[in-house]
Amino acid sequence: MKIQFNTDKTISGNEKDQHYFTSLIEEGLRNFESHITRIEVHLSDENGNKEGPNDIRCLLETRIEGRQPLAVSCQADTVELSVSGAIDKLTTSLETILGRMQNHNTTT
Repeated sequence: MKIQFNTDKTISGNEKDQHYFTSLIEEGLRNFESHITRIEVHLSDENGNKEGPNDIRCLLETRIEGRQPLAVSCQADTVELSVSGAIDKLTTSLETILGRMQNHNTTT
């Protein structure tokens, strides 16, 4: 599973942060790694340099073998909270999608 990071100009995308978030994503999606080929992480500050609640957005675009890409996003006060929220949403979506695929394969 390859993880690629993209940040806007207001969010630092340093190597230490990327390593931390990569390990967070890998841990959160460990149960699905055999189905995922690539994840693109898009971090942005929706208000630019202005302060505001829930202005950090994390979009996770996930490539699943044999399926259309799946995208989820989460907005929160910090990068950490937005990434964690997006991982939770992605996990829920993957459980649903892969569960349906498994049920479909067992019934045919």
